[in-house]
Amino acid sequence: MNIADVIIIILFTFIALVLLALVLFLVYLFMFDRNQKRHSILRNYPALGRFRYFFEKVGPEFRQYWFNSDTEGKPFSRDEYEHIVKGSKYMRDVVAFGSKQDFEEEGLFVRNDMFPKLTEEIKMDNKTMVQTKRYILLKDPLFSQREEKWVDEESPAYLLQDVDAVVIGPNTKQPFVLHGLIGMSAMSYGALGKNAVTALSKGLALAKGTWMNTGEGGLSPYHLEGGVDIIMQIGPALFGIRDKNGEVDWDELKRKSEIPQIKAFELKLAQGAKARGGHIDGEKVTPEIAEIRKVEPYKSVDSPNRFHQFSDVPSMCEFIEKIREHTGKPVGMKIVVGGNDSVEDLAKYMKETGKGPDFITVDGGEGGTGASYQELIDSVGLPIKSALPILVSTLQKYGVRDRVKIIASGKLFTPDRIAIALAMGADLVNIARGFMITVGCIQTLKCNSNACPVGVTTTDPDLQKALVIDEKKYRVVNYLVTLRKGLFRIAAAAGLDSPVHFRPRHISYKDDKGVVISLERILTDIQQQIDAR
Repeated sequence: MNIADVIIIILFTFIALVLLALVLFLVYLFMFDRNQKRHSILRNYPALGRFRYFFEKVGPEFRQYWFNSDTEGKPFSRDEYEHIVKGSKYMRDVVAFGSKQDFEEEGLFVRNDMFPKLTEEIKMDNKTMVQTKRYILLKDPLFSQREEKWVDEESPAYLLQDVDAVVIGPNTKQPFVLHGLIGMSAMSYGALGKNAVTALSKGLALAKGTWMNTGEGGLSPYHLEGGVDIIMQIGPALFGIRDKNGEVDWDELKRKSEIPQIKAFELKLAQGAKARGGHIDGEKVTPEIAEIRKVEPYKSVDSPNRFHQFSDVPSMCEFIEKIREHTGKPVGMKIVVGGNDSVEDLAKYMKETGKGPDFITVDGGEGGTGASYQELIDSVGLPIKSALPILVSTLQKYGVRDRVKIIASGKLFTPDRIAIALAMGADLVNIARGFMITVGCIQTLKCNSNACPVGVTTTDPDLQKALVIDEKKYRVVNYLVTLRKGLFRIAAAAGLDSPVHFRPRHISYKDDKGVVISLERILTDIQQQIDAR
């Protein structure tokens, strides 16, 4: 017997053993599935029924990449997602051929001016520059990896001039002055991993003129890493400033306020995606996170629904006053608007006493979260386009609108959405998920599982390695600068020399029959409803 015959015998024996093992495995699956009592499909269709569960498991990925159209995916469509990615990776914000928007549907449109502003007429800080890096696409073949070149880039920061700067808490000891209208919404360390928070901190700092909200999880070293301005959020659980009994540690609050990067404090009453306290699963509560939050490691943490320190507007405003006096810095509040009368008591009390917040962050029901409940995400809290006019109109009714700055949030991730929010009365806007996408989020919707495959919403050290800080920080810069550039561009199209001048008259509403009315008229109707209360 020659060596070739031996090899053939060995090969056939191996194949036979593999087939036998496969047959035995299928027989085992058949018997196991037939006799198990948990799944009806497997009892009637043993072994074969497992394909059903396999396709169910990979269904979201198939729909995202194969079956959903470019405009129908949720929470962000493929077009919306790619627009953010292209801005952050390539600093490109152009599209070809035409819009994919359905112009038969109702919607809000920016009203263009017959004589738009020229570039030299724009009132922008032309001196401040940012140093970043971006990709240049060289080739994009079908079956092989695209060829890209990573290059240094110097770009204008597209910041406001001093005359247009937004000042939060002008009467406090240390007002917060902002030359950019866009900042990062509240995202806690723990909900995001350290690499994600660090990349965001460094990228926002490089972009200049912006801010980072810590979220209710407390201030971490990673928030401070880049040197960006910070709004420290304080939730009902008082993470980061609580003592052993869960009460406010006023000495610790004072220490936090002395950190130069912390420019303001924000009391979180509610969030658009969860009109309740926050939640973090136990596997995410590492010893480090537990130390930052002053809780026990590896135990799930739920914040209370509200602060037990106050239960009405007067006691809340007293709490705000105490924090402001203790820190010397602006103090605001984050709310969700549920109806026309949601902020009536607050505005009335502000008028009567002169007390109240320095800024109000209003979060729309379409906002995101790392973990919440279906009934809260889908059905509690008004979307931002309804909530914002109610807040503004109520404050105007009592003559206190000019005393507070309004920060709007809720899927405001493009220049046109931001422009509409500014026209509705917002002074500033917050973005969360847009910035998550810049550092690698691919919408696997596993934020609450600690199994984020790209290392964004996980504290798992192995998974976090996927997120390279020194690359992703530049994507944060590029996205923010691209947004600001687009905001100045759309302002110029409306005949404005700065986006701070957007007003209701610059927006038109078209219904599904083609009838056009101005946003100014819509907001006047809302104001009349509020005034009539």
